[in-house]
Amino acid sequence: MRTLVISDLHLGSALGRDVLRRPVPLALLCEAVAGVDRLVLLGDTVELLDGRPRRALAQARAPLGALGRALGRDGEVVLVPGNHDHALIRTWLRRRRADGRPLGLATRVPVSGTTTLQDVVAALRPARVRVHYPGTWLAAGTYATHGHYVDRHLLPRARGVLARGPLAVLPEHGARAEDYERAGGPSLDAMGSAVSVELPDALAEVVDVATDGLRRASIAAAPAISSLLRTDALAPLTAGALGYQFRRAGLPAMAAVATALGIRAREIVFGHLHRAGPLPGDEPVDWRPGGTGPRFYNSGSWVYEPLLLTGAAPPHPYWPGGAVLLEHGAAPRLLTLLDGVDPADL
Repeated sequence: MRTLVISDLHLGSALGRDVLRRPVPLALLCEAVAGVDRLVLLGDTVELLDGRPRRALAQARAPLGALGRALGRDGEVVLVPGNHDHALIRTWLRRRRADGRPLGLATRVPVSGTTTLQDVVAALRPARVRVHYPGTWLAAGTYATHGHYVDRHLLPRARGVLARGPLAVLPEHGARAEDYERAGGPSLDAMGSAVSVELPDALAEVVDVATDGLRRASIAAAPAISSLLRTDALAPLTAGALGYQFRRAGLPAMAAVATALGIRAREIVFGHLHRAGPLPGDEPVDWRPGGTGPRFYNSGSWVYEPLLLTGAAPPHPYWPGGAVLLEHGAAPRLLTLLDGVDPADL
């Protein structure tokens, strides 16, 4: 079975930076999808945080439908929600917790789990769809997860403090997925999700509206800020700083998640941080922190971010179009499907 893993499509983004709303990137991805047996959508498929969910879902239907048709009836989609599309499973997760049922590493989610999830599954027809959370096993020894649990490890660790709630310090070993679901990371999105999942539906909606209002305020300010800054000058500096932090903090944080949850894998594929890799020129040791344990692969994103890419050209670690290909008997291989695309088409 040939498997293609992509993540962070952010379909329906309020700022319009999701490249699959444009014909050239969508056609190239559909061409790649037509040559595989299974497509893994590894989180943040639909942008359900920075705009009205109905609008985002409406904008997502066309690209999702194109991917489903490219796979055909014999193809399979494995959907793994992330933090920006956590609403796909939130009420299902709340019901499961109320029933006292634990969340495993690759729990199967019924496709009828929420009405929003049903909409996404319907859009992907005629392909068959399975849903797993917080991750899925792609093969023996190969695990895939969106990667948003790394946020919790990016906060400074308070020595000797083990509090309850969203700022709890997680154990280095023996953690459960529920511990991460209750513990928000250093972002408004993660904190809002962590808080609302614990609340009844009515109160959860209040939290979502409040965080959405704050998020919209920051989005509204973005064009004004961009006009005051020379984006072409800032992009290399921003990308360089993020790349340094990815190596210094992001990959070790993902290794900490794997250790805490006891993920016994040779390879772990994740997204979330939008930094595709390993790329040619990357230090192999960076992608296996500590020299032991699993080797990591990041599927990049399908978002064109001017603050990182204005004036840049591929190959570039934050260029959209990343994917990870898995074939029987071979190690995962990173693909950069949009490196030949003119920025004007993104």
